[in-house]
Amino acid sequence: MEAVVARKEEHDDDDDELGAAADGGVSVTWKDLYVTVGGGRLTILEGLTGYAEPGEVLAIMGPSGCGKSTLLDALAGRLSSTAQQSGDILINGRKESLAYGTSAYLTQDDTLMTTLTVKEAVYYSAQLQLPDSISIAEKKKRAEMVIKEMGLQDSLNTRIGGWAVKGLSGGQKRRVSICIEMLRRPKLLFLDEPTSGLDSAASYHVMSRILKLARNDRITVVASVHQPSSEVFQLFRNLCLLSSGRTVYFGRVASTEQFFTSNGFPCPTLRNPSDHYLQTINKDFDQEDIEQGHGGSVRTEEVISILVSSYNHV
Repeated sequence: MEAVVARKEEHDDDDDELGAAADGGVSVTWKDLYVTVGGGRLTILEGLTGYAEPGEVLAIMGPSGCGKSTLLDALAGRLSSTAQQSGDILINGRKESLAYGTSAYLTQDDTLMTTLTVKEAVYYSAQLQLPDSISIAEKKKRAEMVIKEMGLQDSLNTRIGGWAVKGLSGGQKRRVSICIEMLRRPKLLFLDEPTSGLDSAASYHVMSRILKLARNDRITVVASVHQPSSEVFQLFRNLCLLSSGRTVYFGRVASTEQFFTSNGFPCPTLRNPSDHYLQTINKDFDQEDIEQGHGGSVRTEEVISILVSSYNHV
C-alpha cells in the first residue's frame, strides 16, 4: 500500500505546483478509506488507498459484492445517508468538493424514456445539459458526435423501448446512457459496469472509445468492470482489485501477473488473466481449494489473506 502512495507522490513531483489543475485535468486520491453501515457494525470498504489520473482509465474489479460500486459512490460523493465514511478523498491534492459539471456518473441501471428514439434522447439531453453559451447547432453537433462514437448511428430513429414496446437491445441502451453522460465532456467520469449487457465485441468497441476520449480530452475515468474479455482487460493501464472490501492489488495491469505468480498463484497458459484473478479471489464458492504454483492447495479465504498481506507489505 505504501508503494501506491509513493508512486502517486512521484507522479505529483514530476508536475509543477498546479499539476493536473493547470491543464484542466482532475486527479483523485483516496487514503485509508473506510465505509461502514449499520452504525459501524458492517464494514463495506476497509482501508482502501489508491488514485486515478487524467488521461487514464482505472479499472476496479472484484467478485460481486466486493465493494466496487460503494467505492465509486464514495469517490463521487453519492453514498447514502445510512453509510458512514472515514479517510481522505483528495481532488487535485486538496480536500474539496467536486464542482458542478466537473464529473458524471453512469449507474448500473439505465434510466431512459422508453418512448424516445436514440436521436431524441441524446439531442434533448444536449439541449438540457449543455450551457446556453453553446449554440443550438453546436449542441446538435456534439450529440451527433457522441452517438457516432458509441456506434449508434444506424439506430438513430429506433425507439428506446421497454417492457411494453420493443426497441433497442440492452447493450444498445447501455451505449445511449454512456452517450448522455459524455455530452458535457466531464473531467471526471465514473462508470459503474459500463459493459453490462454488451457482447465482447461491443465491450471492446465501447471501452476503446472511452480510453481514446480519456487520453485526448484528459478525462479521468474510474470504472467498475465485471468479467472483461482478455482484449478489454488489456486496454486498461491501472487496476484496483478488491475482495470483501479489501485491496488485493493496486497498480499497473502489466505487473498483476508478476504479483500473483510471486505469491504462488500464476495464471495458467491460455486462460484470460482477468478470469484467473477473479476466480482466485472469489470466496462465494469456497468449497473448492485453489492450487498453488509450488504444489498443494489452500482455501480461497487463505488465498485472499496471502494476497492482501503481500500487497500491504510491498
